[in-house]
Amino acid sequence: MKLLTILGVAVGGSLIAVIIMFVVKGMDSKQGEAAGLVNQRLSACSPKPNCVSSEAGTPNDKKVAPFAISDGQTEQAWMHLQAMISAQGGQLTATGEGYLAATFTSSLFGFVDDLEARLDAQNNVIQIRSASRVGTSDFGANRTRVELLRQRYVAQP
Repeated sequence: MKLLTILGVAVGGSLIAVIIMFVVKGMDSKQGEAAGLVNQRLSACSPKPNCVSSEAGTPNDKKVAPFAISDGQTEQAWMHLQAMISAQGGQLTATGEGYLAATFTSSLFGFVDDLEARLDAQNNVIQIRSASRVGTSDFGANRTRVELLRQRYVAQP
């Protein structure tokens, strides 16, 4: 019985420590901002598996497709994307000439992820990037976010 009590206290203490760590990481993720443009392109993903991007040169395991723009619909597509980001729960933090940034906050622990988009009129697409601010793995959250956003973007032209 004594061993079970000791084991229970150890497991409980470890669980509390993990929860505290996640709360602290969630608070840490509220600091900072989107990476922004580098040489007129979205920043490259870090080696961590918590980022996806459509920019050329992105490794296959982080690659997502850009969002297509119908001929002559550039401005409408750009505004539509912003509306779909808001509808999905994102908060637009920067909108400029052909660039936007938004944040998404997880309901559990409040982790903040950055989503960025770049209007690539030359190729008739919108380039997209979504990345976690802290941690290593995102359990596929950024890829899922981009694909859900794509579904909304395509479904409601």
